[in-house]
Amino acid sequence: MRGSEKQFSLFIERERKKIEHKLYESLNERQPQSLYGPGSYIINGGGKRLRPILVLLSVKAVGGKLSKAYNAAAAVELLHNFTLVHDDIMDNADKRRNLLTLHKKYDLSTAILAGDSLLSVAYEYLLRDCNGNTKIILSEFTKGLIEVCEGQSLDKDFENRKTVSIEEYILMIEKKTAAMMEMCCAIGGILGGGNKTEIKALARFGKNIGIAFQINDDLLDITGNENDFGKFVGGDLVEGKKTFLFIKAFEKARGKERQLLLKMIEGKGIKHDEIQTYKDLYIKLNVLNAASGEIKRYTQVALNSLKYLKEENYSRWFNWLADSLINRNK
Repeated sequence: MRGSEKQFSLFIERERKKIEHKLYESLNERQPQSLYGPGSYIINGGGKRLRPILVLLSVKAVGGKLSKAYNAAAAVELLHNFTLVHDDIMDNADKRRNLLTLHKKYDLSTAILAGDSLLSVAYEYLLRDCNGNTKIILSEFTKGLIEVCEGQSLDKDFENRKTVSIEEYILMIEKKTAAMMEMCCAIGGILGGGNKTEIKALARFGKNIGIAFQINDDLLDITGNENDFGKFVGGDLVEGKKTFLFIKAFEKARGKERQLLLKMIEGKGIKHDEIQTYKDLYIKLNVLNAASGEIKRYTQVALNSLKYLKEENYSRWFNWLADSLINRNK
């Protein structure tokens, strides 16, 4: 590993530890335990902490001080986990990060309230770092939250529709997944004192890497290993979700192949023992390679935006981060 790449890896390792401490601190001392205990359970369940890392990298990319952004970094992770709790409820998911989902470990009412508390504490922590930029930072944060809700609503709408276009799907993941990464990068740029060009470039990176990230998630759902992935492999098909892979397959399929895909739509999902059949069809229709191509394309668009950053060293760090995201196994 080259010197600067090793420096990047050490930075990520060091900052993740600081983020974990901040997240632990955000809920540990609060009462009642019936509310904050379940919140701590989901937070302590781990995760990549990608969104807070994006905040901190964006601060560094414009020459800012990390000490001014740790609360905001914790805030975006709390917000992210709020969305996961509610997503799992809506999807009736059993597992998240190899652990029981909140509503399965406790009950539905506890999960809903614990999720709401994560959102509330997220705003509390965000406000600690605003310092003169309160309006613009709160605006970015709230815009990200609104778009996540819109994206989730579109995702649920798609479940009741026979067909969804690739364009509609990309719009949905722009909102559901990419908008939050876009927000993280923008907030980091603002907290770091970046100019408008730099903040816009960082936001563009976040948006496009977010799209690539979600398509890669779709791909991992059918190609990943359950122990690595932390979720049931093939779960999107079982739940009847119209992912990038499914939509692309539906565009290409004809005859009996199309009938097989229609079976999933009409049944609003498939049985566990049918997953391999659909995976084989995806391979035959070359949609796995199509997804890989789109992941690379959106990643390159994201990386191209970095030319507007003055801190070239941190531009390379974003390159390494992007590479780790598109070559991950979970």
